[in-house]
Amino acid sequence: MIQQQLDGHEKDLGGGFVVRRILPHARQRNVGPFIFFDHFGPAEELPGANHDVRPHPHIGLATVTYLFDGAMMHRDSLGTEQLIEPGAINWMTSGRGIVHSERRPDHLRDVRFVNHGLQLWTALPLEHEETEPAFSHTPADAIPERSVGDARVRVLVGEAFGVRSPVPALSPTLYLDVWLPAGGRMELPAIAPEQAVYAVEGALLLDGEPLPERQMAVLRPGAPVLLSTPAGARLVVVGGTPLDAPRHMWWNFVSSRKDRILRASEDWEAMRMGTVPGDSEFIPLPPTRFTPPEPRS
Repeated sequence: MIQQQLDGHEKDLGGGFVVRRILPHARQRNVGPFIFFDHFGPAEELPGANHDVRPHPHIGLATVTYLFDGAMMHRDSLGTEQLIEPGAINWMTSGRGIVHSERRPDHLRDVRFVNHGLQLWTALPLEHEETEPAFSHTPADAIPERSVGDARVRVLVGEAFGVRSPVPALSPTLYLDVWLPAGGRMELPAIAPEQAVYAVEGALLLDGEPLPERQMAVLRPGAPVLLSTPAGARLVVVGGTPLDAPRHMWWNFVSSRKDRILRASEDWEAMRMGTVPGDSEFIPLPPTRFTPPEPRS
């Protein structure tokens, strides 16, 4: 039932903060609306370490931040200031343009702790590419949870197993957090037209096929799959409806139109996209500029 198996690659975002980037992949550009998939940590954050992500812009996408451990402080050009902690969802719709930062919370500046989580992007539907930017925080206790087989399933985004997440996605989107105990089994139905399973911690078997830790299995459309694990595992399921058009993706910008990414680049360079209140730092435009290729599905 595995259509593609993706191992991703490690990328240093600066200061030794290493992420495992699964999407986009040379063999798989996206799964449903998910066009970007980064897994960071578990990473020990020591007093004095600076892994802050300075203010930077986005267009045409929604960022989806989810933590297993640790904490981060989100601030944006709308004036939002939101602490995210394990189990909650930060959903930021960039639309026509937003600027945000993700920094170590002040109360943890001198504390040793572990940060571990996922940062995903979804492409906005064509009709919402230029929508007004927005931010939504859903606390951990508002995320619905179900027992399915031997598994504990949290429905982070979308609808599954008879419950619906309150997270305000703009297209049919599926995002599940699943914990399976040692020897546990769970049948995952074809909930969405496109689905993938990512092994966060621990190895999995999908209909008996092995999926090592930190790898993604893109599933064959329309087919259920039996998930099992010999020693216990944490996994996520992502998916949704196929993209409604090919997308260009460069730096922090996503759009169905080449000229829109060029204009966003000019706007950021000229500092016309807004600022994060009280934060004068920013990430400059990359020196290698966008050269528009033909978009791929």
